[in-house]
Order: sequence, then structure tokens, then C-alpha cells
Amino acid sequence: MSFEELKDRVYRANLALVEAGLVVLTWGNASGVDRQAAVMAIKPSGIPYNILKPHDIVVLSLESGQVVDGKHRPSSDTPTHLHLYRSFQSIGGVVHTHSLAATSFAQARRDIPCFGTTHADNFHGSIPVTAEMTPEEIRTDYELNTGKVIVDCFTRRNINPDNVPGVLVASHAPFAWGATLEKAVENAIVLEFSAQMALNSLALTPTLGPISQSLLDKHFLRKHGPAAYYGQK
Repeated sequence: MSFEELKDRVYRANLALVEAGLVVLTWGNASGVDRQAAVMAIKPSGIPYNILKPHDIVVLSLESGQVVDGKHRPSSDTPTHLHLYRSFQSIGGVVHTHSLAATSFAQARRDIPCFGTTHADNFHGSIPVTAEMTPEEIRTDYELNTGKVIVDCFTRRNINPDNVPGVLVASHAPFAWGATLEKAVENAIVLEFSAQMALNSLALTPTLGPISQSLLDKHFLRKHGPAAYYGQK
């Protein structure tokens, strides 16, 4: 089976993160899934973006996690990506960055509140921060447990991952996802931009609260869901 199209899309998504200013050095990765073929493709570990090629992308079995195509070791974050695909069945792409503002919120272990409509257009509420990982979770299967604390955060707080397609891993950095790989990249960009605006808003008004539920609903639902009317059919 050929995975060239999937590998090319993942390659382009990783380069898009660099172009958007979301990653420096090798700090970040993007992956995409082909659910019909039951595989995930992801950036190889530690290879600089400026020499990355489509044939470097690694393809793994979604079920076993074993490499099925590619000569490199996959990203060290692979177990996190796999767990998200297995847990959030509607997603088609996952992006992890260490973008500056979003990572600042993650390190502060704070949600990114929804202070305005730009945030609300893409995230139906605050972008949550996970619980801190325990010493045992860090020592054993760290990357897998990173995925588990993300899923636990959404389960515990009753958040729909389709409506809030991103998260902050406490003391670490953001992850974002989407129905497609390209949408996951877009959501990662918006997540960082929302974090920057939130930091600026808090600097101006430290006691600022979130926007009203009615304004949040209006802006999110006009773009998402069965009653959406934004854009062209």
C-alpha cells in the first residue's frame, strides 16, 4: 500500500507550522491519520525542518503503533498522537507546538479564557489546561500518559473535543487537532493567536472576565454545527 499522499500532506503541515511561526528548531510536530487504512503519519524525531522531505515522514499502524513505512524513528510524541486518534474518533490531524503565548499559559497552568469573538469563532469556551502529571506518570510511559491526561481533562470537564479543538498540557505546551490535518494546523494557529490576545487583554485589564455565553454561542455556532451560516455552501 502506498502512503505517499498522506506523507506529503503531513510534510506540508509540518512546514506550515514553521511558516506560521509556531515552531523553532525541532520543537513541534504534526501528524495525520488515514482511518480507512488504519495508519498515522508523523514527522520523524529530531530532524530539522529545513532538511525535512516527504519521504522522511514515518507511517505507523494506528492499532499497534508499529512502523509500517519509513526509515526513521517517529517523533518522541508519537504515543500522545496515537492516544488522541484512538480516543477522539472524529479527528484527522494533530499538531503539537511550543508556541510562545500558548506555552506561557501552559507553564502558568492556566486555561486560556474566551475574552472575545475571535477566540469564540473557533473554540466554544476556554481552552483548558490539563492536570499536572504525577511523578509515576512522568517516570513511566510519559508520552502515552500525556495523551491520557489530555483525554481525562476533556472527560472530567465534560468538554467536547470537536468544539474545543485544543488543549494546554500543564507545564508543557499546547496540542491542537481538527477534522482534517489542515484544520488542525489552522486551529493551532488560532490557539496561539488567542493566547496572545488573552495575555494582552489581561495586561490591560487584570480582572477581565470571559465574554457572555450568548455572544460565545452566537460566534461559535454561526460557523459550526447544523445551523452554521458563515461562508459559502
